[in-house]
Amino acid sequence: MRYELPDAPSLAALGDAEYLERLRVLKKELDQEPATPDFEQELCRGTVGHADWNVRRICVETLFGRFGDSPPAREAICAATHDDVDWVAFTAINVVGALRMPEAAEHLIRISGWPSNFSRPDRARKPVGCGAALTKRALWEIFGSRDPDELRRLEDEHFAQLRAQVAASRREPDLGDAVLVPGGLSIGGARVSEVGPFQMDDADNPLRVVELPSFFIDRVAVTNERYARFLADTEAAARDGDPSRWAHPDQGDGKDHTPAHWRDARFNHPAHPVVGVDWYDAYAFARWAGGRLPSEDEWEKAARGTDGRRYPWGETWDSTRAHGVETAYPGDNPRDLAELEALLVRTSPTWPPEPVLPADSLPQGASPYGALNMAGNVWELTRTNFFSRQDMAPFFKGRAGPQFMNRPEAFHVLKGGTWTSPPVCMTTYYRGKDLLTDRHNEVGFRCVYPAAPTA
Repeated sequence: MRYELPDAPSLAALGDAEYLERLRVLKKELDQEPATPDFEQELCRGTVGHADWNVRRICVETLFGRFGDSPPAREAICAATHDDVDWVAFTAINVVGALRMPEAAEHLIRISGWPSNFSRPDRARKPVGCGAALTKRALWEIFGSRDPDELRRLEDEHFAQLRAQVAASRREPDLGDAVLVPGGLSIGGARVSEVGPFQMDDADNPLRVVELPSFFIDRVAVTNERYARFLADTEAAARDGDPSRWAHPDQGDGKDHTPAHWRDARFNHPAHPVVGVDWYDAYAFARWAGGRLPSEDEWEKAARGTDGRRYPWGETWDSTRAHGVETAYPGDNPRDLAELEALLVRTSPTWPPEPVLPADSLPQGASPYGALNMAGNVWELTRTNFFSRQDMAPFFKGRAGPQFMNRPEAFHVLKGGTWTSPPVCMTTYYRGKDLLTDRHNEVGFRCVYPAAPTA
């Protein structure tokens, strides 16, 4: 008969003394149980999933003592180093150090940083808690050295295969349709002297000076034709057993990168910008293309140059240079928010009949560097978090949207406005935001690529 761990409700019903006694008995039972595969599997499940943290801790200790050489046990112990209860994580950290588990190095480095750095005698230090101290000791035990130069050599050796895999999946970018944005200083942020009819001010994008290195950016938003090539390669990678070759680590298992509006004739013309993609789709495409999503500052500089202009072409609004609500809904020109919303609620799956333009339309609206449609047509995703202004660092894998849709970490910045936008949303400094899993027919993206600094 397979051993089963006590369930959390039965433990919660015990008094303090009875609870401690039950834990003592549990440890004794586990030490005496025959070391069968079923028993190991039960311990692994308990290590990563039991609701009582003391049971998780005892499962880690038992896996160490009974199954320390088993890959499933070691995988569960590695996972436990990230447990949200300190003494479960501390127990697992001690175990991986005692077993000198090389596969745990990546987990511990996420906690404490590289041992070759924190081992240097000239490195600035501050007092740390138990977790950091235990993690550092475990890494020294795993690598078998405290010498920073030797640790750097061992780190390079340990991660050589991973680096080779990353290098093999990295693609050289095709810069044939990208434009160079030279490095240097530029003006970022809003230039608003009064609140207009759409109630936009500079509160969330203050005027500032930004310095960036040189980079390339796609001349046009990623098109359906180009995205189709990415889909073909991801399908080929899946057939080769690598369905997540370019995916973000936080991407959900089994995700399909096919755009939501892939079969909608209004949005799927090969020359149109791809829409109906979420942040994870765009991230994976950018990796496939040998680049990344632009930061908000990179996007702004590519759109407005160095002089802080209001629109990509200059200071004055011109509806012939950008595709927004005035041109997507012919004959309508909403004067305030109420009129805009009254128009937008009439939108349907068939109206307006031609909401987007080809990605290379309206060359007269080009940015100073030659990028097209950085005002209007489709919003463009960035890698910048709307609230923190740092790079997006999602941690929502395994959770449904309603579980994180109120979390600041889940919202990225959108730039440029779209076919439903009034002119204020198409200014170079306007900040939109969206949930990273939303897939709208108003949102696309373009990529940036590194460039050597100009002389």
